[in-house]
Amino acid sequence: MSNQLNGHDPSIDGRPSEHQNGNTNGHRRTPSNATEKVSPARPTSAEYLRHVISPGAARVHPETERSVDLDDYFSGPLDPTKHSKLPYFMRLHGSILPKLVMPIIFVAGWATAVTVISEKVHSLAVDSLLLTVLGFVVGLSLSFRSSTAYERYAEGRKFWAQMTLHSRNLSRIIWIHTSEREGEQGKDDLLAKLSAVNLILGFCQAVKHKLRHEIEADYADLEPLINHLDTFAKRARASDRSATSHNLNISNRSKLQTWGEHLGLPFCESNPQKSIKVARRQGKHHGNLPFEIMNYLSAYFEHCIKNDTLAGPCWQGQISASIMLMMDAYGGCERVLGTPLPLAYNIAISQITWLYVLILPFQLYAKLKWVAIPGTIVAAYIILGIAAIGREIENPFGRDVNDLDLDRYCTSLQIDLNVLTSSPAPKADAWLKAPANAPLWPYSLSSYDSWKVRPEDQIRQALKEKVDHQGVKIEDLADSAKRVEGHRGDV
Repeated sequence: MSNQLNGHDPSIDGRPSEHQNGNTNGHRRTPSNATEKVSPARPTSAEYLRHVISPGAARVHPETERSVDLDDYFSGPLDPTKHSKLPYFMRLHGSILPKLVMPIIFVAGWATAVTVISEKVHSLAVDSLLLTVLGFVVGLSLSFRSSTAYERYAEGRKFWAQMTLHSRNLSRIIWIHTSEREGEQGKDDLLAKLSAVNLILGFCQAVKHKLRHEIEADYADLEPLINHLDTFAKRARASDRSATSHNLNISNRSKLQTWGEHLGLPFCESNPQKSIKVARRQGKHHGNLPFEIMNYLSAYFEHCIKNDTLAGPCWQGQISASIMLMMDAYGGCERVLGTPLPLAYNIAISQITWLYVLILPFQLYAKLKWVAIPGTIVAAYIILGIAAIGREIENPFGRDVNDLDLDRYCTSLQIDLNVLTSSPAPKADAWLKAPANAPLWPYSLSSYDSWKVRPEDQIRQALKEKVDHQGVKIEDLADSAKRVEGHRGDV
């Protein structure tokens, strides 16, 4: 496992270090960091250890921690650890407003032109009955657009939660219920278990990149986990664009293109499937990396069953079920990604909303005169804003501000797996007979050993009396959030 020490990334709290992701401003991450690739040149083990344990490797500079890149402010996903004290109607980060700047400017100019012509040249006012008729159609269209988009967003989150749940369960079975043999074979079993747990994380990372149309295998958060596997993506790497060229292309993106995309200009948006088109044009095939990783993981379980380190039939059944459900979640995510709202619906809804907005100043002028200009702008913001939100969350796996934070989900899973593997499988006797174990709490604070020396009838009687003491007396409900001073480390 190159670029790792004791199974952990050289980072703080499981978050990639500045050295890893190229982040020099102390910011959480930019959209490009998660797509950066690993250069083939790597430091030796001694050089890497010196980097990891050096005093400056993990130093955080407060002045750079507070710096904010304006480009990052309009990209996402949102960081849930950052708390804003502004009311929702005053927040910009996460709002759809930046992508509506150019459309609103156009609508404002259009409404101004219609109003000026009506005032100075000839009245262009039409009957407001048209406003009522078209308003019903627009409301129906936007309701359909929003409901289908959020349904896809919610489904994507459910499928990823299912994948995370069964990844943890599968890792727990590997670490706790797969035995380790004596002697040198025991070390082989331990390293094999760690390798299998890494493949589970690698599977989730590979799914994340696949859903973002990133077909290569040498991304910084994926390559160290699967570099030892023989996959189609690895075979195609020799003819892929180099990691240096790929990373420079991300970092050297023009400001015009970046800000044009932030402001919702369609001609500035990049094609997320460009790498797939290039590979298809060159006749290359990168395979289905998550599926290939799961094949290797299945082979590991077959190996464990044959050497009797995983002998329990119930655990074998759970493993088979977890693998099936992880693949089911992966297939569900692919279904959400691959079946957007039909193009005809998107075109029709876009045309209906824009037609309604463009007709608005003609209908508002008769009664509002010059106020028709701000009235049209407000109405356009509401209508176009709802439509834009539907477009943004329709694909929940991207890098828009309101998309699912797949990078954070994978990092959270990585931390969970590191915690799991940080200590040997617990022995029941060790924690059952611990001095701090109070099996009859809150009726009694006596320890396990204290109750063990008493007659069974007394224990049974205490269990009956425990019913009257089952509620912990808390005078104020707010006290339930308070912590208790106690013996630390007394296990």
